[in-house]
Amino acid sequence: MSNNGFDTIWRAVHKQKEKEAAQGITLKDLFAHEPDRMTRFVKTIDGLYFDASKTALSSAILEGLLDLARSCGIEELREKMVKGEAINTSEDRAVLHMALRLPSSERPEPALNDIYDDIQCTKSQMRQFALDIRSGDITGASGQAFTDIVNIGIGGSDLGPHMVYTALKGQFNGPKLHYLSNIDAHQWTALSKTLNPETTLFLVASKTFTTIETLTNAQTAKDWLIQKLPGGEKAVTHHFVALSTNNKAAQDFGIEQTRIFPFGDYVGGRFSLWSSIGLSLWIGLGPDAMDALFDGAYAMDCHFLKSPIEGNIVVIMALTGLWHASGLNMSALACLPYDQRLDLLSDWLQQLDMESNGKTVKKDGEQVAYPTGPIIFGMPGTNGQHAFYQHLHQSPQITPVEFIGVKNPDHRHKDRHHKVLLANMVAQAQALLNGQDNKDEPYRNFAGNRPSTTLVIDRLDPYHLGLLLALYEHKIFVQGAIWGINSFDQWGVELGKALAKSLLNNDKASENDPSTLALCKLLAIS
Repeated sequence: MSNNGFDTIWRAVHKQKEKEAAQGITLKDLFAHEPDRMTRFVKTIDGLYFDASKTALSSAILEGLLDLARSCGIEELREKMVKGEAINTSEDRAVLHMALRLPSSERPEPALNDIYDDIQCTKSQMRQFALDIRSGDITGASGQAFTDIVNIGIGGSDLGPHMVYTALKGQFNGPKLHYLSNIDAHQWTALSKTLNPETTLFLVASKTFTTIETLTNAQTAKDWLIQKLPGGEKAVTHHFVALSTNNKAAQDFGIEQTRIFPFGDYVGGRFSLWSSIGLSLWIGLGPDAMDALFDGAYAMDCHFLKSPIEGNIVVIMALTGLWHASGLNMSALACLPYDQRLDLLSDWLQQLDMESNGKTVKKDGEQVAYPTGPIIFGMPGTNGQHAFYQHLHQSPQITPVEFIGVKNPDHRHKDRHHKVLLANMVAQAQALLNGQDNKDEPYRNFAGNRPSTTLVIDRLDPYHLGLLLALYEHKIFVQGAIWGINSFDQWGVELGKALAKSLLNNDKASENDPSTLALCKLLAIS
């Protein structure tokens, strides 16, 4: 927030906020004061319905925030991203996860033709490999078809594919997918007991092929196969695939060149499920499902890129969250999917949002002077109601809420179960808005006036899930652009990893603080 135009608009928006506060206008009052509120704050696209009418945005504040977005050049910045300009400034990289979703009938910007050709080539290879695995044409060392696929990765190499598989696996048949991420060997020990080594394929998902958690787990899996398979190490090559940009390291590990699926450094980890990092999904769900997932994401890309910002679902969603975080100092955001299949959505959103926008330095090197990305947390449906909703309704700390619902379930219990589930979702939003007075029993008072949005998709299928995921990705971009930060690097994750290596190597132990030294001794770290 450095340019004078921005500062002027930001001050004007705050004056409007103070004016409304002085008048005692509540969120509920906005419906009476603004007859067109449901038109202005409700947006739809292709079976996705977004309602921001219960938020702390009046029409006047929204207009100011739209001016704010224009002053930051949102339209120009999104064009720069599409054209492949290096908007990831700290790493001098383009940001091209949208290019991964371009259908084969569309052509990118001319400067990106080579990249596009590489993308289409890799997608074609993944499609054929997935089909061959699913048909049994590609087998393990003993000639048996693969029944289990283990994706070994962490962060963006785990969270995105794992979340999508959890959401969609009940609709499709294929080899069973597993996701191994934690370096804690308890996860591997439990998983390995369920696997047949002769019918298990491992995908090592690491952009650089240097991630310590991933390589440690991969080596342990390799040792397990060597012990279990007839033929030992020679047989192992049939059971490993690499998803990486580092061919040499993957081959040194023992993975054949034909089984290395690359992706470019223009794809950040938390945006990488659309790249070869998503190979597990191509195998487990099938290419047709992946085509639909990509189609949904591409439809949202088109909406984001071509719709005027005042009618753009992405921009309205982004401005809502930005106002709550920076304008009203609400430091958290509860993302609450009312569908058990979206169990891992809040986990994925934590990385997407907090790793992207949890920054203290702007692109120009100046410190930010305002709160940026919020703390994200969540839990599916009515489970959360019995866990932390007490805090959402009655804590002095107000937390905005994003409710996410699915209109049509994929089970046969719509009246007994699904109707009750969705009634709870709508009622929770209503309770946060209206509250309740109880003079005789003050502990039953609910202040209300607490903001929420509601997002509903027609059905949780690949197409609508693709719409939803791309919506969140673009929301992050818009917010980061307005805050002036780089949403596409993640230097904050590096220091702890470097220090862990130092502790393991006993480097510069004399410089460690007394607490660290005592813990290293207690835990026999060095």
